[in-house]
Amino acid sequence: MELAVRAMGSLLPKLCELLKEEYGLQKGVKKKVQILSRELEAAHAVLREISDMPPDQLNALVRLWARDVREASYDMEDIIDAFLVHVDAPEPATETHKLRRLRKKVSSLFKKSKARRNISSQIQEIYKKLEGLAARRDRYKTPDSVVTKPATTIDPRILNLYKSATELVGIEGPKDELIDMLSLGDDGGDASGPKNSKKMKIVSVVGFGGLGKTTLAKAVYDQLKPRFKWGAFIPVGRNPDIKKVLRDILVGLDKEKFMNLNMTMLDEKQLMDELKEFVHEKRCFIVIDDIWDKESWKLIICALQEINCGSRLVITSIYEVATYAGQAYKIQPLSHDNSKKLLYARIVDGEGKYIDSPLADECEKVLKKCGGVPLAIITIASLLASKPREDWS
Repeated sequence: MELAVRAMGSLLPKLCELLKEEYGLQKGVKKKVQILSRELEAAHAVLREISDMPPDQLNALVRLWARDVREASYDMEDIIDAFLVHVDAPEPATETHKLRRLRKKVSSLFKKSKARRNISSQIQEIYKKLEGLAARRDRYKTPDSVVTKPATTIDPRILNLYKSATELVGIEGPKDELIDMLSLGDDGGDASGPKNSKKMKIVSVVGFGGLGKTTLAKAVYDQLKPRFKWGAFIPVGRNPDIKKVLRDILVGLDKEKFMNLNMTMLDEKQLMDELKEFVHEKRCFIVIDDIWDKESWKLIICALQEINCGSRLVITSIYEVATYAGQAYKIQPLSHDNSKKLLYARIVDGEGKYIDSPLADECEKVLKKCGGVPLAIITIASLLASKPREDWS
């Protein structure tokens, strides 16, 4: 017992000095780690913005700088993880003997002090690295006078709207099913007949991207539009400008009336009022293509709530929006036979042409990976068609 007391007495001055040093080091490193966490959040925000931009709008210098920032962000994450594991983690209190517990505490303090010094040194190094990144970016910044403006991109949905019917594969079955769901036969006559009070019917075409929702909706629209006096096919997309969408619907319904009006000065409410007034007691067929946002959809349907007289409204969308849009038609992937027709039509300029083995085997592997998704099949077919056949594998 006496030896234990003497040992504790000899340790106390060192322990007090260590605790004092540890307290100051702990406060300093913890503050540095908090600042580094905010630096990491800013780096992630920049990388997200860059990743959201179309690749053709990023020059080589921006891509190189983003790569370096991404690598630096990995280093910052490692430093923060090391702090949480080796310094900030709570210690289990399993030892009951006072002297042993004190010795373990002192040993832990030494280990944590060493870890804190290492982390502090790593933080200094990462900030030097970030300063170097910023300096290099400014040093090699491209002058505005030689920056190439990005080429104007074309919305792929627009291309789908103008495909020839002969290009469409496997569309007949889904088209007939969707037309049956719209059930035009139950409201009698066409748009030239007497108006009736039948409420507008809404059908949503749902499914993940690339299945051909736009292509199907356009095929149905082209076939049924002659039965309606007023019709509009409006592509929307992500992050829509709701005022533009409302203007497009009005122009699509009646070009002669709305094309020459200066509707850019109208706000959302005024455009909604204009649309409500126009569709009242008119029989219309409207397709709202590729709408992702529930709030935008609620505004559109609010503007169209007065439309009756046997009108029809089709939307192509995701499942979350479709729950607000009446009856849903779930589009399915292409069958294997139709997938094969589409692939062959693209790579050999005609589905009737023969592809011998082993190229046919390579095509089968492609079809299996594409899983009946038309966009995937068309994309890979375009790639194959541009390559020598010996490179297909």
